[in-house]
Amino acid sequence: MRLEEAKTTPFWWDAVQAKVTRPHLAGDLDVDVAIVGAGYTGLWTAYYLKEHDPSLKVVVLEKHHVGFGASGRNGGWCHAEYPLGIGVLAKEHGKSEAVRFMRALYESVVQVGRVVAREDIDCHFVQGGVLSVARSDVHLERVKEEIDEARHLGLGEDDLRELSGAEARQMLNATGVIGGTWHPHGAALQPALLVHGLAAACERRGVMIYEDSAVEQLGPHRVITRHGTVTAPMVVRATEGFTSDLPGFKRTMVPLYSLMVATEPLSDEMWEEIGLKTRPTFGDFRNLIIYGQRTADGRLAFGGRGAPYYFGSSTAPENDIHDRVHAEIIRSLGDLFPRLADVAITHRWGGALGAPRDWRPSVSIDRATGTAWGGGYVGDGVNTAHLSGQTLADLILERDTDLVTMPWIQHKWKTWEPEPLRFVGINAGLWMAKAADASELKRGKASRWGTVGNWMRGKTR
Repeated sequence: MRLEEAKTTPFWWDAVQAKVTRPHLAGDLDVDVAIVGAGYTGLWTAYYLKEHDPSLKVVVLEKHHVGFGASGRNGGWCHAEYPLGIGVLAKEHGKSEAVRFMRALYESVVQVGRVVAREDIDCHFVQGGVLSVARSDVHLERVKEEIDEARHLGLGEDDLRELSGAEARQMLNATGVIGGTWHPHGAALQPALLVHGLAAACERRGVMIYEDSAVEQLGPHRVITRHGTVTAPMVVRATEGFTSDLPGFKRTMVPLYSLMVATEPLSDEMWEEIGLKTRPTFGDFRNLIIYGQRTADGRLAFGGRGAPYYFGSSTAPENDIHDRVHAEIIRSLGDLFPRLADVAITHRWGGALGAPRDWRPSVSIDRATGTAWGGGYVGDGVNTAHLSGQTLADLILERDTDLVTMPWIQHKWKTWEPEPLRFVGINAGLWMAKAADASELKRGKASRWGTVGNWMRGKTR
């Protein structure tokens, strides 16, 4: 597996027109709702606004093209997970509220499946669940902790099941697998096909989408671009990893990069050995996250964290490619599946995800200024952004639903430290996560570096 000949654009983009195909804003507009960002959050918000009130005038403004950001680059995990873990949610809001929120996420996965079927969006959606394998005694300890926490909160085997080594290996025959967990609340999909199909569904309902329309200023009831100004009673910020590019939001969210590779299509014989027959998404219990899926055309799409945070919250195009980190991802893939040593890597790419200072996703609205926003998914955004879009639509339209009282509503993010403090702190946390994995592999017990690193990155187990 070598990097040299791999394409440096997302594999997912091969199936769509990943370029500007729509006109830019040309002149001033008055609408009911103006949305900044044509990714999952912005488009799901537009979709549900028009579903509930077809008469609304809704416009979506995008700096690049539909699905340019994480929505068109991610690992294709439509799964139910709170970034900090359900235990943290329970400590802050109580058991019943934590479980209520998780149930909403579970239902959201099913609802995404319903919508893609109804709108005939062929994004290869398969609800095969989420598999996490344990490959060491340290990992097994984390399996036990996760299962114990779920049972303490009242979640049974229908929501999270512990797997024996034999059961886990039957699902994913990776090296060293000795146990794991599986839950049904997740689907594999092709993310670019989803976001482009969703954009088309929105346009069929009358949503106006303008590409190549960078926002120069976002304020109460208006959005200013170089091509014109959009005025609206409600403005929605749906910019996730690119929030720091907006004037006045430099320290609201940091862009953290996650990188991926895709193999050539594997033979039936290889898949018979590897498993993943029902296309569960998969990862393991190391500190530095990895994630993968079996694509509809028989490739392994595989990614991981570990890319550095770039000074000043940079989102430059060159950040998408990092030779050392891509090489580490390939080494991890080879460690899991030695049989793939001679398989070609056809694509390598990366993208920025959005991380608030306290690692807590939120959906909020300020009626006094006519602004609303959702985000902070920290890499768990495919499904969470759908729930966010549903919720934002309900909040904007003042609908009395269960979603508008969820514990993530109106959460106030802390701001990130100024540079160079955030550069040093974030990269130190990443280094500690790597050091913890190396230590645990060598010593066979949990590393304190993992505890410190996870705390610095806002992540707890």
